[in-house]
Amino acid sequence: MRILMLSWEYPPQSVGGLARHVEDLAVSLARLRHDVHVLTIGRPGQATTSRENGLTVHRVEAYPVQAPDFLTWVLQLNARFLEEAMILMRKYGPFQVIHAHDWLVAFTGRALKHAHRLPLIATIHATEAGRNRGLYNELQRYINSVEWWLTYEAWRVIVCSQHMRQEVQGLFQLPSDKITIIPNGVYSKKFLVTAVDPEVRKRYAASHEKIIFFVGRLVIEKGVQVLLEAMPQVLAACPEAKLVVAGQGPVEGQLQNRARELGIAHKVYFAGYIDDRTRNQLYRAARVAVFPSLYEPFGIVALEAMAAGTPVVASETGGLVEIITHGIDGMRAWPGHAGSLADNILAVLKDKDLAERLQVNGRRLATEVYDWENIARRTAAVYQDVYNQYRRTPWPERPATIDRLWRFAPPAAEEKSHEPRERREQPLPLGGRYDLAQHRAALVNQRRGRGEG
Repeated sequence: MRILMLSWEYPPQSVGGLARHVEDLAVSLARLRHDVHVLTIGRPGQATTSRENGLTVHRVEAYPVQAPDFLTWVLQLNARFLEEAMILMRKYGPFQVIHAHDWLVAFTGRALKHAHRLPLIATIHATEAGRNRGLYNELQRYINSVEWWLTYEAWRVIVCSQHMRQEVQGLFQLPSDKITIIPNGVYSKKFLVTAVDPEVRKRYAASHEKIIFFVGRLVIEKGVQVLLEAMPQVLAACPEAKLVVAGQGPVEGQLQNRARELGIAHKVYFAGYIDDRTRNQLYRAARVAVFPSLYEPFGIVALEAMAAGTPVVASETGGLVEIITHGIDGMRAWPGHAGSLADNILAVLKDKDLAERLQVNGRRLATEVYDWENIARRTAAVYQDVYNQYRRTPWPERPATIDRLWRFAPPAAEEKSHEPRERREQPLPLGGRYDLAQHRAALVNQRRGRGEG
């Protein structure tokens, strides 16, 4: 199949887990011999179109216009995407399906769907209500309405967990047969490190220290503040522990201040952005990877840690509940509870047999269950199912140019008749779609052509 994916982020432009998901899915589909095109944002100096890992990536820069706010920037980006998509449709089309990832590309996806009469599939990676545990201002309510609109326009909605299925059904009143659950995946080989580079390790911790590793965006819903609150209890029982926090985000300054207030700043290293090699080295060096999320639709970072062979402690929330079996392939703590989080971290640090069991079982889970090839096959099956349904409807039919002209053309002179008007006004060919405005306009033109007023 020929697939057009829309995503506002794609490596190397990464903000969160969405970029990694779209890349891995697109690459996996390309390996299954699908013709995949990804339309995404680029940056100055990047090639506009490039072949990467068997697929075609089209990167465009946003308009060089200063947007007064984030929503204006999103609308401008969609206008730019749509401009490029029209070129792609002519040059690489026809596409069989359009796959939109999250609300930021909803406008482009919807416009292409109706302009080209193509089925639109949407993946909802997270919701605004879920991220904020409610909707508290006009911006959040607006984003929520765009998310609803995207799911309404989509032929099928893909979510990554049973938790997300329940969330989008509750928020957007979607029928259950419109939602398909396909989990995220992980390329285990990307995270396999045979040995830790001593130079990398000593950048973040002393040789005797036991690294507790967090990687992710520094936002409230990721729960790093809970991890900081748990650290005094962890350090009291295990003074050689050292927390390494990798990532950037709007609450980074607040977290650093809180570490100082708790008197643990010397035991917490804020690493900021790290590249993939450094991340993998830290996974390998860490005694435990901790993900204390308050909201987590799936938790792909937990899978990555498992793939790297690092024991995982995570909150019992969202999609993480569906990934981790407590005490078997990971440990689950109560969300937002510093004491529960500290107890689980200490259990892994203190019990070598438990840590080894989590290591082995976690890696097996990531490798065998969440393999991207299997997930890509399931996604392709959704594409094919939607396309087959689409082909069985009259919607793909486009009225021929001659039919469109005929609707408004007066009849030839020899067609004039003395038959009653009721018998002469025949149903007009509308190419499989009834359009009241065009129907009425055509009848008026026919009557004028007959000299009837």
